[in-house]
Amino acid sequence: MPHPHDTLDVWSVEGRFQHLVYSPKGHIEGVLIDTDGVPTQFVFDRHDECAAPAFAGLQAGQALVIEGIEQDPSPKGETEHTVYRFERLASVDGKAPRQVDAGERIDGTVVRFNYARHGQANGVVLDTGDFVHTKPDGLARLALKVGDKVRAEGRSQPLATGQGRVVEAVRVNGQALQDVDGS
Repeated sequence: MPHPHDTLDVWSVEGRFQHLVYSPKGHIEGVLIDTDGVPTQFVFDRHDECAAPAFAGLQAGQALVIEGIEQDPSPKGETEHTVYRFERLASVDGKAPRQVDAGERIDGTVVRFNYARHGQANGVVLDTGDFVHTKPDGLARLALKVGDKVRAEGRSQPLATGQGRVVEAVRVNGQALQDVDGS
């Protein structure tokens, strides 16, 4: 079944990065760019955990090309500027954005557990500040505890804070985590 947005036009918008847009709970929910003197907002999908890290470390004024789908008018009232649903960061200062590494290795010592929204432990945070995402079933199989040494391999990207990385672990301490369910 096609996604309802599959038939909508994706626009490529050029502008200068202004700042991140925060949610009332302090999460990053979008960005504001200046498009030839006109503010333009891009809003991240609530479940897109890769969107915010794409903007980590950007400075105000950097040239961006962002792709998005223009949002319908809000039932909450008139908007002050055009709003797009974020699809992809196409370029930063005329170059392809920093890509997520598909095969990075992260080493460190477990200092605490991380928990999914539903409260189940889904990975560990290392003394390096890096987060190793194993999913709940993977973490249970690994039986890691605080103080354990970890070598995680997998796709990584910067954390939204700009400090540390998150690795979607496919192997931890030599043990494969494929076919692991959960979140």
